[in-house]
Amino acid sequence: MKAGERLPAWLRRPIAQPGQAVAVAEMLDELSLHTVCQSAKCPNRGECFSAGTATFLIMGDACTRGCRFCAVETRPPAPLDLDEPRRVGEAAATLGLRHVVITSVTRDDLADGGAAHFVEVIRAVRAAVPDAAVEVLTSDFAGRYADVDTVVAARPDVFNHNLETVPRLYAEVRPGADYARSLAVLARVRETQLGLPTKSGLMLGLGETPDEVIDVMSDLLDSGVSMLTLGQYLQPSSGHLPVVDYVEPDVFARLSREAYRLGFSAVASAPFVRSSYHAAELATGEA
Repeated sequence: MKAGERLPAWLRRPIAQPGQAVAVAEMLDELSLHTVCQSAKCPNRGECFSAGTATFLIMGDACTRGCRFCAVETRPPAPLDLDEPRRVGEAAATLGLRHVVITSVTRDDLADGGAAHFVEVIRAVRAAVPDAAVEVLTSDFAGRYADVDTVVAARPDVFNHNLETVPRLYAEVRPGADYARSLAVLARVRETQLGLPTKSGLMLGLGETPDEVIDVMSDLLDSGVSMLTLGQYLQPSSGHLPVVDYVEPDVFARLSREAYRLGFSAVASAPFVRSSYHAAELATGEA
């Protein structure tokens, strides 16, 4: 369905019940923590906050790149907050999380892209909630394998790096990124830590074709990725890329079946899917 003034029926959903949403938001404010739910204007944030969960966004709320799909602000970032790892651990313990997703803004201003900070957050979360699984969603670290290795050596339970779109659209959608470089980051994880699950995701509705998505699936499998997320791109503001198509649910379902046929072990493919949405269920095969 071509994009128009009104959202299609499958993208209209009831407002989430308050649940724990207010308490979660207040706790995050008190600890001065950012979440991708808020910074990236995720459409699922009401549901997730109401369920008492969140995806932590570390290293500030300002990104050094200007991807044209992303709501996170592009501006010079502040210095790293060295107490942030402790506070993320405290928040994970307070929320009683059993699967903690940690992502970050891209920090091209840092010599290691923030890899060492990722490690400190992983350690703090493990100290605060020893039984929790830890999933990281990282940048491409500008293709520096040493920085990828730093994060991988901390042994997260899932390593995620999103391709976001098909190679033909990279220059328009992700002008500061490179498709081959992102694939190489994922392949590096496979080469250095056999058995560590890797995950990636794409947004649909930016003008890609189903065949292009399937080609990306093959590239991901060749790079050792076993977990895949596919969701609908929604324009955060008038200053971001417009939606080209609202992809119908049956297309997401067909792509899911094809992904499993090709060999992915876990797939989440639906309009509201985001890379950290129901991450625990995807990681355990219960999605």
